[in-house]
Amino acid sequence: MLLTRPIVDVEIATPRARVVHLDMRGTAFRFEPGQAIWIGAHGQDQRKPYSIASAPEDMERDGRIELLVGVDGSGSPGSHLPLHVGTRVDLEGPIGKFTFPSDPVERRFLFIAGGTGIAPLRSMLRHSVTMPHSAIGLMYSARLPAELAYAEELRAMATAGTIELRLTVTRDVEHGTWTGARGRITRQELAPLVHDPRTLCFVCGPQALVDEMPGLLQSLGVPRERVRVEEWG
Repeated sequence: MLLTRPIVDVEIATPRARVVHLDMRGTAFRFEPGQAIWIGAHGQDQRKPYSIASAPEDMERDGRIELLVGVDGSGSPGSHLPLHVGTRVDLEGPIGKFTFPSDPVERRFLFIAGGTGIAPLRSMLRHSVTMPHSAIGLMYSARLPAELAYAEELRAMATAGTIELRLTVTRDVEHGTWTGARGRITRQELAPLVHDPRTLCFVCGPQALVDEMPGLLQSLGVPRERVRVEEWG
């Protein structure tokens, strides 16, 4: 489906990413949690894919979808996508097979994200919390504390008991500015979130993380077939 829609809001998510909302009111657009869209300024050929960071339920309620868009030091994602309220963009999709199942037999889910890989997992997470009797864990890694997108929202969900949350940063930070875990995601960090080998796991982030996590989860008893990693297509 090819649509032309306006940007209705742009917010700073992290120094390296922006939250972008597109107005979807009056469209027949539908997507599954975890899917993405191709997007670029209206009328040009250049488009790039971005995962949808909001859940289908969010779009039904608010009439918009949310993207987490990586930017450079000047706050620009590139010439393909001017980030200004009112900018009309062409979007095509949805695309992607990295999706949350429509009727999972599991009731325990674990999401493992690195950097902006949180975007499709946030969509899945926000969808999964609407399911009855579900237990949800999130392991989220970024280079620096300021690069943990949606950190306030996720901490609020953890405080409310909606999810189990573990955060880690991989670069050195000034003493006293970060009291959480440091370093890459390890088996020791994952273990408290894997309560059952029947846990259905989703992994998205840098390629090194995507490559490493299935083996770590298998070492904790989770079969490979219960570990799903990001796929484009």
